[in-house]
Amino acid sequence: MKRAVIVFTRVPLAGATKTRLMPYLSAKKCAALHTCFLIDIASQCYKTEADIFVYGTPKEKLHELKVLFGERAFYREQQGNDLGERMYHAIKEVLEAGYDACVLIGTDIPEIKSTDLEAAFQTLMNREVVFGPTQDGGYYLVGMKRPIKEVFEKQIYGRGNVLERTVAYYQKTSEKKGQQCRTGYVRVLGDVDVREDVEALRNRIRLKGDWNKSETGKYLMRNQKISIIVPVYNEVTTIGHIQRELLPIKNRCEIIFVDGGSTDGTVERIRPEFRVLHTSKGRAKQMNLGAKESNGDILFFLHSDSELPKYPLEEVRAVMAKYSAGCFGIAFHSRHFFMWTCRIISNHRIKDRKVMFGDQGIFIDRNLFFEAGMYPEIPIMEDYQFSLTLKEMGIKLGMAKHRIYTSDRRFPRKTIPMLKEMWKMNRLRKMYRDGVSTEKISKLYRDVR
Repeated sequence: MKRAVIVFTRVPLAGATKTRLMPYLSAKKCAALHTCFLIDIASQCYKTEADIFVYGTPKEKLHELKVLFGERAFYREQQGNDLGERMYHAIKEVLEAGYDACVLIGTDIPEIKSTDLEAAFQTLMNREVVFGPTQDGGYYLVGMKRPIKEVFEKQIYGRGNVLERTVAYYQKTSEKKGQQCRTGYVRVLGDVDVREDVEALRNRIRLKGDWNKSETGKYLMRNQKISIIVPVYNEVTTIGHIQRELLPIKNRCEIIFVDGGSTDGTVERIRPEFRVLHTSKGRAKQMNLGAKESNGDILFFLHSDSELPKYPLEEVRAVMAKYSAGCFGIAFHSRHFFMWTCRIISNHRIKDRKVMFGDQGIFIDRNLFFEAGMYPEIPIMEDYQFSLTLKEMGIKLGMAKHRIYTSDRRFPRKTIPMLKEMWKMNRLRKMYRDGVSTEKISKLYRDVR
């Protein structure tokens, strides 16, 4: 059987492709993402024993597709007044060129595999038409052995139930003509049209653990948007420091300070280039507000007394390529033996007990954060409870390569008082696990601000 695969696409030009992803992605990034789709699709097409035809638009830019599909493919301009007419023309032209079967695919399905194309050709051995359904009711693939115009007539594309309406119309017209209407299907795939589709695709790639095996996977992981959320309350002594930490990366992520009603001049010292939100006091309430008002794919919650490693955004993205939540390890500038011990215990707690705390710089997939119910708005232990919730959900935690340095201001300088403070912190967590009210625990906690 002489076979052909038709790839139906726009040339990936900024402002002319994947525009439904804007403004979530810039026009340039939309085009870059579409380019990654095409590279991955091309690699799968060439694994089949079929000739490759690329039908593109606009005509004057078709040469740019040759960079992606190579010289082995045949390039044609799309022709017709609407999508259905253009697809029919392409299939008719290829079949009339002497091919026994052809399969046409779109380019919004970066997860398509050569096995899907082979399955479509196998289905055509005893079917008139084959479809590849999408999760939103459309189809990413259509194949046939003879041009069947009825498959492409009287359809409004881009709306739900396109496949259902297409098959119904094809069956109706075939019955009227006394023709066979044998329709087959290959597996359902998710196409990528809007932000939610990108987020779902990223999560599927993360779960499969093969993000680095495709151009799409690598692009999505290295371009995850990060929103840094910093709750502040009477942090006049640290607010200058955290701003100096964030200034070098302010143009590569979203940064939001959330004030809980400071009375010491904290807000007045926040630079105008940073966004500031206001709410009543309560670290959980402040962080939740920041999350709701943010637009990042990754939410990164940072304390104002934190000192970041050299490349914090890159480290966060590296962890989030494999995990849906994680944190940095913690370290202190103090050389005291017990502070070193505290660091070791805290960092092993992530691996051994699957628990992380706020001063470690918690970061998490945006959708997972809201699915987990956000931080519980309790006076204290909100980070501890949030970790326990993630643990109950079966979420695996990742840990960045380098450490966040955090202030040891809550610990006394002398050895015995320091040990007492460490013991007290453990006792407070035990009280929480035992069901003691957070109001009572909060009264026992020493707020150093």
